[in-house]
Parts: sequence; structure tokens; C-alpha cells
Amino acid sequence: MHEGDDGLRAADDAVQALAATLKRNDVVAALTARGINASLAITVVYGLEAYLRGDKVTAIDELATALEEIARRASVKE
Repeated sequence: MHEGDDGLRAADDAVQALAATLKRNDVVAALTARGINASLAITVVYGLEAYLRGDKVTAIDELATALEEIARRASVKE
């Protein structure tokens, strides 16, 4: 086992917990009430997860997708 494995495992567990939380019906409802799309939030989490794994290509793809959609939705509202 490498020295940083526990820290990486803790970070991975935290990201997985966040993804699971964002999928809960009560959380989706609360986010929706605030004008936040839970699916986009989950996409951001997937991008973070990929980045933490060292998969920068997937991280860029997921985060760029979320960023573009958030920006598009923000410009529609203004």
C-alpha cells in the first residue's frame, strides 16, 4: 500500500457520497426549487471523480459539458 492510498480512498469515498446524495429525490427537489439542475451537478461530480483518478481527458469532457450547459442556461435567463 502506498502512503497516500488512505487519502485517495477518503477523497474517492467523499466523491461517491456526494454523487449518491445528489441522486436522492429530496435533494433533487431542493436543488430544482433553487433552479439548479441535479443532473448537471452530478456531471460536475463525475468530472471531479475522473480528475482525481488522473483521467484528465474524461474530466475535461465532463466538466466542459457541465460548464457549457450551465452557461447556456444562465444566458437564457438573463
